[in-house]
Amino acid sequence: MNIIFMGTPDFAVNTLHALIEAGHNVVLAVTQPDRPKGRGGEMTPPAVKVAAEELGIMVYQPESVKDPSVIAELREINADIFVVAAFGQILPKELLEVPKYGCINVHASLLPKYRGAAPIQWSILNGDSYTGVTIMQMGEGLDDGDIIMQEKVEIEPEETGGSLFDKLAVVGGNLCCMALTAIEAGVAERIPQDSAKATKVGMIKKELGKVDFTKSAEEICRYVRGLNPWPSTFTSFGGRTLKIWKAEEAPLIRGLIKNESINGRPAEQAEPGTVVYADDNQMVVMTGDGYLSLKEVQLEGKRRMEIADFLHGNGITPGEMLGE
Repeated sequence: MNIIFMGTPDFAVNTLHALIEAGHNVVLAVTQPDRPKGRGGEMTPPAVKVAAEELGIMVYQPESVKDPSVIAELREINADIFVVAAFGQILPKELLEVPKYGCINVHASLLPKYRGAAPIQWSILNGDSYTGVTIMQMGEGLDDGDIIMQEKVEIEPEETGGSLFDKLAVVGGNLCCMALTAIEAGVAERIPQDSAKATKVGMIKKELGKVDFTKSAEEICRYVRGLNPWPSTFTSFGGRTLKIWKAEEAPLIRGLIKNESINGRPAEQAEPGTVVYADDNQMVVMTGDGYLSLKEVQLEGKRRMEIADFLHGNGITPGEMLGE
């Protein structure tokens, strides 16, 4: 099929490559404009633009696909279908009606669950045991179109936002090609979503990564994994930001601190955020429910390091506090 592909970040690149490998003719890649990035504000192209140029595909970067002139340009190309994957703009009705087979979307959740942005991270933050990818016929609403195909993917115990992102990107590309085959053959199913079961999630913001030690150790661990690599979880130590890259619950620590006293009170009654145990290889912090063992951290201005290396250079003692 002749395809106009619409996508922006790394997640979409896998689908673009899958389309080419399957023999489809991607006549145009539509992506977001270059944006300033980093401390220097250097203009940086989206991942899809870089990939498309490497593949010899023409790139189009409109500020808004709702612009009538943009719609007119895309209509002139006469593509059979638009394939959309993490594009970052909502397609207007006029554009949805342009291609012969309409527009399909590669969405990283099992719709109707997690409509909206960042479904990958939220599936980990909420403690789900599985998630998946949906190929959806796009409508005017937010991720509410008919389901064409779905594939379930288990979330491993140590899964991070980054590792699940990579896993679902591969699944999304393969599933999209399967859906296109069914669509072209006229055998694709279109199953309406049950809106009563729909849940919506918003974009991940940096402040979401600030650790609240009054939460349970189990919940904090989910945030550490789900927000890795961005924005990462963070707290403060000695007036500097301390990122937490890996952590786990430490239920057995109770036996080591049962007779310890911190700031005049039993260690088991320490305030959330208090270091209750530290030796050459382990640093354990009190939470609102349970104990959190830090495994990999990064102090502001320093590299990421295993907790043993951090302890060696900082001399942490029980009673010290993390956070404000």
